[in-house]
Amino acid sequence: MATLQVEIVTPEVALWAGEATALIARSSEGDFTIMSQHTPTVGDIIPSVVRVETSEGEIAFAVHGGYFQVGPDEAEGVTRATVLAGVAERTTQIDVPRAQAAKEAAEAQLAAATRGEASDHAANLLAEAALQRAELRLQAAAG
Repeated sequence: MATLQVEIVTPEVALWAGEATALIARSSEGDFTIMSQHTPTVGDIIPSVVRVETSEGEIAFAVHGGYFQVGPDEAEGVTRATVLAGVAERTTQIDVPRAQAAKEAAEAQLAAATRGEASDHAANLLAEAALQRAELRLQAAAG
C-alpha cells in the first residue's frame, strides 16, 4: 500500500513529521490536496491554514507563507510531501491573547502610518503585514 509522508518545517524547527492520508493547503493558484502517489510538484504556499489528515485525526498549522515539494521517495517506496515555511505554528499552540494584542497593535500602527498628509509607505506595509499575520493566527486558533 502506498503511503504519504508529510513534513512541516521552518528554519528553526521541524514542527511535525509522519504518515498522513492527505495534505491540504492553499497556493497562489488555489486550494490543493496532496495524497499518496501524487505527481511530483513544487509550488508556493500563501499565508493560510495547512491541514494534515492522519489516521488519528487532523492536525492544523498556521503557515505564514512558504513552499511545498512533493515527490516519490524510491528508497522507502512512499510519496514525500514537505512544507517549507518561513514562519508556522500548530493551531493548538497559538496564544490567542497575544495574537489579539498583536492585532490591536498592528491596527494602531496602520492608523498611525496612514494619518497625516504624507503617509509612510514602508511603515504602512509593515503594519499591514503584521495585521495579516495576527488575523491568520486568530482565524486558525478559532478553527
